[in-house]
Amino acid sequence: MKIAFVCTGNTCRSIMAEALARQILGETGESGKAILLTSAGLMAYPGSPASEQAREVMACSGIDISSHMARPFTEALAREADLILTMTAAHKRALAGKYPWLGAKLFTLAEYAGAQGADVADPFGQSVGVYRESALEIRELVEKVIHKILQQGNKN
Repeated sequence: MKIAFVCTGNTCRSIMAEALARQILGETGESGKAILLTSAGLMAYPGSPASEQAREVMACSGIDISSHMARPFTEALAREADLILTMTAAHKRALAGKYPWLGAKLFTLAEYAGAQGADVADPFGQSVGVYRESALEIRELVEKVIHKILQQGNKN
């Protein structure tokens, strides 16, 4: 299964979600090896690094995203991903409008996690504290998503 996390610029939320999912899957052992992860942005400038605050917050969790380079969301990624998780309902609407065939593989992160549909607010340009809060929210949602996917895999 391939999961794509999507935000606006692919320098904050989506890369943090990808990195946290990778860490969480690493903690699960063998069961997570069949899950591939990526991230992209709807308005990403190719090659942009993760924001300084995102790098700092992830480093505090033992995650190095210093080599991350932003990538734009493409039709090829839309086709190859089995699950596309956006940070906001607006991101989801934008993708559904551009790629109406995405259908049942397009959700907001909160929606797929079973949370009360809240958007993950954009911390871009704000303090490390705001990024830390965002990362905690993303971690909680990603943990629920990974748990759900692994539970579904065990039922198959």
